[in-house]
Formats: sequence, structure tokens, C-alpha cells
Amino acid sequence: MILQALYKYYQILLHDPDLEIARPGYSNAPVSYALNLSNEGELLDVIPLFVPVQQGKKTVERPRRMNVPEQVKRSVNIAANFLCDNAAYVLGLSGKETKDAQYAQKRFEAFRETNIRLLSRVDNPLAKAVIKFLQNYTPQQLNQHPAVLRHREGLLEGGNLIFQVEGQDVLDDPAIRRMWENNAEDDQTIQLQCLVTGEVEPIARLHPDIKGVRDAQSKGASLVSFNLDAFTSFGREQGLNSPVSQRAAAGYGVALNYLLSNQNPNRKIHLGDTTVVYWAESANKSYASAFYALLNPQFQEDETDQPESKRDKDAENLLGEIAKKVEQGKPMDLTFFEQDLDENTRFYVLGLAPSAARLVVRFFLSEPFGKFAGRIMQHYSDLKLVKERANQPDFISPYRLLAECVSPKVTRREEELKSSWSLLGGALMRSILTGSPYPNGLYSAILNRIRHDTDEENRSVKINYVRAAYIKAHLLRKYRHQGQNPYQEALQMSLNESYTHPAYVLGRLFAVLEKAQKEALGQNINATIKDRYFTSACASPASVFPTLLRLSHHHLAKAEYGGRIDRQIQDLLNMLDAKPFPSRLSLDEQGVFVLGYYHQRAAFYTKNSEEKAEEKATEPEETAEM
Repeated sequence: MILQALYKYYQILLHDPDLEIARPGYSNAPVSYALNLSNEGELLDVIPLFVPVQQGKKTVERPRRMNVPEQVKRSVNIAANFLCDNAAYVLGLSGKETKDAQYAQKRFEAFRETNIRLLSRVDNPLAKAVIKFLQNYTPQQLNQHPAVLRHREGLLEGGNLIFQVEGQDVLDDPAIRRMWENNAEDDQTIQLQCLVTGEVEPIARLHPDIKGVRDAQSKGASLVSFNLDAFTSFGREQGLNSPVSQRAAAGYGVALNYLLSNQNPNRKIHLGDTTVVYWAESANKSYASAFYALLNPQFQEDETDQPESKRDKDAENLLGEIAKKVEQGKPMDLTFFEQDLDENTRFYVLGLAPSAARLVVRFFLSEPFGKFAGRIMQHYSDLKLVKERANQPDFISPYRLLAECVSPKVTRREEELKSSWSLLGGALMRSILTGSPYPNGLYSAILNRIRHDTDEENRSVKINYVRAAYIKAHLLRKYRHQGQNPYQEALQMSLNESYTHPAYVLGRLFAVLEKAQKEALGQNINATIKDRYFTSACASPASVFPTLLRLSHHHLAKAEYGGRIDRQIQDLLNMLDAKPFPSRLSLDEQGVFVLGYYHQRAAFYTKNSEEKAEEKATEPEETAEM
């Protein structure tokens, strides 16, 4: 199914006039230099082929991407490409001779033998010039050539080289291209029925390398690979075990490499070790753009330090308009995007992760585009919660949720993020796009951070907007398909003053007791009751709340509004209906406790904001009276 979907997308890309997509027998590769030869095969010059690319605010030079004859797969073996290879093969130039004195010589000889054999089938001046170059030069001569010495440092970096003859690209010659294409067709390979196309065709022994998956090998990794005896079946080895034609293998490889490359205008999404790509079964590129805007992962790795200051306002406004439609019970309106989109168009989302020389498929989802859009909006609706500060985001991205699993104090934060998310990232994305419950591991990780983190500089680190929103959403989705949710009244956007579940009431009570302490002692407290007692109060209330209530008597006596806070405490205790404090709360009840605490604290913030607004509104009138 994955290969079939990618091969269909390859057919779409082939007909895109704005893209240079490699056809069967070719691959799109970065090329750094061209060797310009004379008609007699003499090396005239080494020409850089770098192109400027905008990277952030600066412009950098990158190798030019070109369609070249399909490149071979290499690990430790020596195998030469046709008319396009690195300096070790084309020039016999390498810096690895300290380990193997014949390293470059062996590769140059392999390149010379392969290319002379193939070019000898073409009778034209360009082919003859390259043959003469390979016959007349040795690696020792090339290493001392002035043109090579001038670019030696860049050549040693390992970029690909191609050939020109008097300024004309050899790869553009029709006769040479025809020979290469016929040679590929005449290759002596076994023919079987292809699992992708259903046609009897030559079968690919090895599948193409896939590049661009984060933390995978730089040379590329295999999506399909059979290279051990354990993978053989009925005597069929490697590609014959699961027959895919050379045409289909090359096609899906081109499509997936395009999706993972910088050529693709739609950014790939990184969640932990999972790299997510997405595409529609349509030539309309707006589907992928709309998916990215809906999912809105605006908090990328370089934005973790100050996520709230770099929010994408346009994306939030767009999602807000769509959310209004959903909340009103109206159909998903896709006209908000640049073009009208058909919600029935088939859409694909693929999550890949590295595993040595192979790739792991974390998930592969295929649905009509409208279903994905609706599930993403359901995800945001589940997370909806009253905000403590006006500048907090209305829509919380998956990256931002996962970031809450990592302590803000850790060094090498990015490495910690990756290790913590090795499975959670893919599981969270899958649950969002399928509408299933969120992963239990993420819920446990966030509760664990709440237990261990402390507040710093009056910033809510221990319990913040994102963590509380996720707890609410997790419990909503967990019980959505179970018929009855025992905590439904707690899983609201804001404070529910009539809900009497002990866990929710105790969370509210803790927030009131904390307020009493702050009003009595001020904000500059070395360790608040939240720092010292919250974890125990959340897990085993009976062991902590009697102590907290005794402490509150001292705090209430010093607080300016102690009488009002005392009445709030009594009202909450009355809601417990004279029952003893629970000795233990389950994990779900601990989440309800956190929500009760957050709702009550947010209500304090809202009330204070309203009072300040009223005071500000009355100030001009009072001044006028005076």
C-alpha cells in the first residue's frame, strides 16, 4: 500500500512542469563540479556548479541538483556510477589513503572500466573525449593538475562530478542517453509479476536509498531491504522475496526522496525520531499546504526557548475561523484556503524513523482529506481550556505537547527531546489523525513532570496551560468511546463550581490554600506549599491535607483578605460532604486533581483581571469629579 501510493504520486510528479523529476533509469542527485574536457580528452578546467539557496536570513551555496544516470547502492563495496560520481572514483582523489593506500586507485579503476565499457557503444565525439580522458590520465597526474589543485578542498568533501566537452554536458547527448536507457532495459534480470503495478517486469534486486529522514544514515537508508538468510523465502533472495519492478522501485524512491527534500515546498514535520511526510493523490499542491496549516506545528526545534513569542498569528486566525464552523455544527469549510479543496480527495500521511541502515514505518494513514481535517480540529477542540494569560496560544501544536515531557532544566535539551520522544511522537501523531485516545505514555510523562518540576521566577512551570490542556484532552478521548465518562463534569473549558468529585474539589482546595500562603507571605517565597506538598497531595491526599489546613490558620491570620479565603475553604470542605480525605488517588483522578487546581487558579486570574479592568474604567470618572 505504501509503495503503491508513492508510485502513484511519482506519476503525478512526472507531469508537473515546475519540477525536474527523474525518469526511470535516472536519479536526481546533487552535483558540485563539472570536468570540462577538450575534444582530445584533455582536462581544461574544473567548473563549480553551486547555486545560491536562501536559508533563513542568509544565502548559502548548495550543489546543483541534476537528473543523472541512476546511481548504484554502496556500503563498503566498490561500485562505479555512469558519468557522475565523487572525486575518489572520477579523479582518484581522496583523503582516506592513510587507512588504505589503494583506496582511491581501486575506485578510479572501477570507474574507468565501467564507463569505457558503456561509452564504447556510442560512436560520437563526446563519448570518445571521455574515453580518452580516462585512458590517458592517472590519479597521480590528476592530483597535480592545476585545475584540480585549485578546487582540491571542495573536491575532497565528496560531492558528485559530471563531464563536459568544450562546455557541452555529456549527459545531455541524445546518443549517450539512448545507450544508457537501452542498457538498463537489456539488463539480465529475472522477470516476475510486480506487486505494485501488477505487470510482469524486470525485478529490482536492491531498492533505492531514501535520504532526508532525521538521524538516518547520511548516505540514505532502505525502506525495503532483504539482505539476510532469515529473510529468504522458498529460495528467493533479496528483491525476489517481495518482487517490485525496477520501474516501480525507482518511481517510489524518487517520490519519497522528493517529499523528504528541500525541493518540496511543504515542510516535513519532526516529532521526536519520527519524520512525517504527507501528500494528496492530486496535482493540486494546496492539499499539503492546507494540511500543514491545519496541523499547525509552529513550534519547531529552534523555537523551544521562547515558544509563545514566535506564534504564527495567520495560522491561528485561519484555524479559529474553521473552529467556529465546527463548533456551530456546520460542515468542514475548506474555502478558507487559497483554493477550493475537495474533501473527498485521497490524502496520505507517512511517519518514518531510522533504524541502522533501514527505516521504520511508525505509521501510514490514508483517508479522504476532509476526515483528516475534521480529526485535527477535534484534537484542538479537546485541548480547549481557559488560558491564564492572554498571550498563550489558542491552538497547541503536537511539538509543544511533547516538549512538556522534558524538564526545562536539562542541558543538551534537543538530545533529551529526541530520546524522550522515540515512540511518543509517532504515537501522538497517529492518535490525532485517527481520532483515537492519546498514548498513555504521554499522559504518564506529563504527570511525572508535574511531580518533579518546580516553579521558577513566578512562571508556572509545574502546572501550566499546556499540561492542563493535555490532561483534559487525554481523559476526554480515553472515555469517549466507552459510553460513560465518570469525570465529564471536570473536563470543561473552565471552572465547574458545582462538581463534587473529591479529586476535583481537593485540587481546587489546594489552589485556595496556596493563595492564602501567597497573600500572607507575598510572592517571594523560597518554597511554596506547591513545591513541598503538591506531589503528595495529588497522589495521597489523606497524608497531606490535614497538615495544609493547620498551616492555613497561620496564613489566614496574616492575609489581608483572610476572612474571604477562609469562607472559600469552608465551602470546599463542605462539598466533600464530611467524608475523610481519600488515602489514594488513581492516575485518572490525579489528572482530575490537577485540572481542579488549574481551573481554580485560572478563575483567580480571571477575577483579578476583571477587577483591574473595572478599576481602570472608573478612573476617568473619579478624576472628573475631583
